[in-house]
Amino acid sequence: MAANNTLLCIHRDPAQLSMLQENGYELVTAANGSDGLRLLMTRPVDAIVLEYHLGLLDGAAIATEIKKAKPKLPIVLLADHIELPDGALKSVDAIVTKADGAHFLWATVHFMLNVKRNPRGQAPLRAQVPTRHRRPEQLAGRRS
Repeated sequence: MAANNTLLCIHRDPAQLSMLQENGYELVTAANGSDGLRLLMTRPVDAIVLEYHLGLLDGAAIATEIKKAKPKLPIVLLADHIELPDGALKSVDAIVTKADGAHFLWATVHFMLNVKRNPRGQAPLRAQVPTRHRRPEQLAGRRS
């Protein structure tokens, strides 16, 4: 199912992401952005799960640094709510709110990895898209 994919999870409480591990993903964890960026440079990973509220550096700043280093690496931002400051979503590939639940986070990560692996660069079949999948560009009109 997860095909031995490795996820870098930058989250204050990585234990909350146990469903990803239970579904076959290998998790490399960091509790803050600085440690996460260090791990990114030393370990190969297939995708990032990044909490927005990390303390000193927010998830948007970390996502920008990740995309500078590895522009094709998918980033799923995990936020408390969908209302984020302007520009917070420019470097992420998808957003999931904590209220969406662990299953939705898993489905979004799974979807992002399938898009990355699509050999012809074509959009995947519509049926593969999680029902409530949100891409940052779809949220532009919702923020006030």
